[in-house]
Amino acid sequence: MAVAAAAPIRTAVVGFGISGNVFHAPLIAANPDFSLHVIVTSRPERAADASRLYPQARIIRTPEELFACAADLDLVVLGTPPHTHFDLAATAIAHGLHVVVDKPFVPTSALGEELISRAADGGVRLTVFQNRRWDADFLTLKKVLASGALGEVTTFESRFEWWRPEGFGNWRDTVSLSEGGGILHDLGAHLIDQAVQLFGPVERTYGETANRGPHQDAADTEAFVSMLHTSGVRSRLWMNGMAAQAGPRFHVLGSRSAYTKWGLDGQEPALAAGLPPSDPGYGVEPQGSWGLLGVDGSAGAVPAERGAYPQFYVQLAGALRGQGPLPVDPAGPLNVLKIIEGIHAMA
Repeated sequence: MAVAAAAPIRTAVVGFGISGNVFHAPLIAANPDFSLHVIVTSRPERAADASRLYPQARIIRTPEELFACAADLDLVVLGTPPHTHFDLAATAIAHGLHVVVDKPFVPTSALGEELISRAADGGVRLTVFQNRRWDADFLTLKKVLASGALGEVTTFESRFEWWRPEGFGNWRDTVSLSEGGGILHDLGAHLIDQAVQLFGPVERTYGETANRGPHQDAADTEAFVSMLHTSGVRSRLWMNGMAAQAGPRFHVLGSRSAYTKWGLDGQEPALAAGLPPSDPGYGVEPQGSWGLLGVDGSAGAVPAERGAYPQFYVQLAGALRGQGPLPVDPAGPLNVLKIIEGIHAMA
């Protein structure tokens, strides 16, 4: 069911940790097509922050309270741990609400297929917040590939690496593999999705996982994935929360030249620091962070595209008003989840 063009999309954000506080609430509040009606959090300190930052929103403690007022809403955004996604999304769908699910989508592909089916049967739109499709470096790499400057691409290397020997300090440290935990579920959902977006379907996959963090009963803290795409490109992906020195974010080899980029996209820390998405400096990468294109001895910096997380909600508004496709078709994250399950089956 489409939302009327003249009406704001009445939105609830469930969870006000990193996902709800840093990503979803600021992006929703900055978009005039949306109205941030409700924020759900059971933690008093987070409720106080939510009330201070978004005084127009109603702050409630439980999903049960949220669904009791479902008739006053159009959209539910789930920024909760992955093991809660299926039940919350299914309940929202049953109430006729559109749903955004943060990644990891759900713990298993079977649950993902069930949610997609329920949304279709219920006539509501279901999408997944794969925000890394709008990273500045990813958008820049897409432009480099489209230019043909690399020639025929043979190898794509991609990394998300941090030095966090104490752990992440949230659900990522404790949620089990069966509940959608682990760095492969979490960051692999981004890196695998980006590789498939760039180079197409995957023929063969190999992977390795390990837990080298402080919580030995938790899921993996380190993962490596190798994928052969039907296009012939080989993707090699690394995820690591225990990297004292990080490797390049992207390293792409082609028949004419290569492209290498260091450092992570700056939109998350900018949002966490309170920079509004409407700020002229939002999403702009400093020149010192630009990637290099060429061959050794004659490589030049490539001006970075502007990071564009707000585009997720711009496209979502159009989709909910019947004016375009969803920003992320959930079939994509479902396919990524099946790849992740195949890798875990090898371990």
